[in-house]
Amino acid sequence: MDMTIRPMMPQERLYSYSQSQQIMGQTGCIGHHQMDVDTHGIALHGHWNSHCEELRTAEFKAEYETVLNTLRFDEEYGGVLRNRMSLAAYCYSHPDSSFGKHTDEFGFRADTAQYAYLMRLNPNPGESNLYIYCYHRESLDRHLMRAEKGIRFIDPKYKELFRIPDGDQIRITRDDGTMEDRTCRYIDDNHLEVGGELYHICQFAEIMEHNGNKVIPKRSSLPSQCYGVLPGTGEVIIIKKGETGYYKTEINMGDQAQNATLVDEYNQKLGVSKAQAEAMLTGSMFGWHIPAADPKNYDENGKPIRPKNKERGEER
Repeated sequence: MDMTIRPMMPQERLYSYSQSQQIMGQTGCIGHHQMDVDTHGIALHGHWNSHCEELRTAEFKAEYETVLNTLRFDEEYGGVLRNRMSLAAYCYSHPDSSFGKHTDEFGFRADTAQYAYLMRLNPNPGESNLYIYCYHRESLDRHLMRAEKGIRFIDPKYKELFRIPDGDQIRITRDDGTMEDRTCRYIDDNHLEVGGELYHICQFAEIMEHNGNKVIPKRSSLPSQCYGVLPGTGEVIIIKKGETGYYKTEINMGDQAQNATLVDEYNQKLGVSKAQAEAMLTGSMFGWHIPAADPKNYDENGKPIRPKNKERGEER
């Protein structure tokens, strides 16, 4: 059959799990299949969960059966579902499909002309080896394209404060000092989900202001902590994500330049890039909501990226 298969892109991985009815409706999620792959490749065992029964047409059912058989028996597609050993070999031969160091999950997307199949695989015995989320392809791609703009947070006067990627978290600090981190999901340019609750962006801003709450982005692109050099004194400090200020250390190489070199070495061992370190330092000093607290605004050397000049004729 005419089908392509590739590792999922990071932004697609969110949609290989069950979402709210709002998101599943907008993305054209037909349903998902949870299965175990037989050790000897004789059968697939599992059950189907519908999310939008009206999209589960006879045409889709016929194609889905063909897709499963193709992924099991057609060598052109690697025989990914032939048996558990084949599934494991396929996953490990595509390291860019891994969901991360601390999980055994891998993700692939198979596309036909009308449908998209997001497959979340776990090769370990005793686990559910396969989840396939089935989508109307055009609806899913349209939503993904819009979500690339990020989730917008504003004040009650519609001034934009910051944006976060779909699926990232915010930290809400209440007036009594207690904090809560909540995962946010993109719905459209004016609506979002916060901790599973649906809000208009202005409604959420008004609630936060009324309750005296402060909201900052808890960016997944930032490390939990890193080392830095305190401007002015050259001291080596520790910075923790989302916290104002810094923690002192007893580390001192004698002058600021040597301290800076040592800090780079420490951060490199932690897997912290120079862009992340600069964003962390700026966030701890001037606020985590500002653009300069986002590592995407720095180059690989930790230098700020100059915004591109607006094209002539663009709105000013």
